[in-house]
Amino acid sequence: MTHPVALPPAWSVEPAQVRRLMHDLRRMMLSYKFGIDEVMTKISILRDEFRHIHDYNPIEHAGSRLKSFESILAKAQRKNIPLTLAGIRGEMFDVAGVRVTCSFVSDIYRVRDMLVAQNDLTVVEERDYIAHPKANGYKSLHLIVRIPVYLSDRVEDVIVEIQLRTIAMDFWASLEHKIYYKYGQAVPRHLTDSLKLAADVAWSLDSSMERIHDEVKAIAVDPDLVVHNDTRLRPEEMLEAFMRTVDVTDAAYQPFGGK
Repeated sequence: MTHPVALPPAWSVEPAQVRRLMHDLRRMMLSYKFGIDEVMTKISILRDEFRHIHDYNPIEHAGSRLKSFESILAKAQRKNIPLTLAGIRGEMFDVAGVRVTCSFVSDIYRVRDMLVAQNDLTVVEERDYIAHPKANGYKSLHLIVRIPVYLSDRVEDVIVEIQLRTIAMDFWASLEHKIYYKYGQAVPRHLTDSLKLAADVAWSLDSSMERIHDEVKAIAVDPDLVVHNDTRLRPEEMLEAFMRTVDVTDAAYQPFGGK
């Protein structure tokens, strides 16, 4: 079912121009959908290969999202992007999005390397918010890629944004999105402080889980690496060591002014 699209009131557009634009946008959106399908197929093949051939699968989950007409038009107005196909294609790189969730940080880079090694996928831009997190604590690896879509009468290059995250990063980003959706740009300071602290804790968790994972892999390769003495921390001691990375007396940890 096709829903009418409301143009931003700040734009004065002739009805004929609107009809032309909507026709072109529908064709463009279909090509973006096909671009998503191409990327998702690549990810599904990798995931199935690891599931059936290897003893470990770095891909936990994959999903996709196609930006709505309303979101495209609103962003075009907000970012002063020309309301043309060339303007949208050339300046808006998040119309088609794919998100890949991995267990560990090393898996993110492993999946990234496998994707960019494919000949028909071209990396336009890479944004590593893991090595260089955003000020609010956001972490993720973004790939802006170009992929060919083979139509009945032509081949069309489509831009798709691929986001790669750990489970902890994805959980944090989902919460952050809900908070900013509720408050807009006026998020209370205690919530932004708490989000930043939560991002730090999530990173500590990712790092700790990866160390455990690496240790298990090492033992699987060489059982003689198992230590049969008390030189290692007990599980409760490991938890205490992890919790010491979080200063529970920090005001940001007590967002409502704890006593």
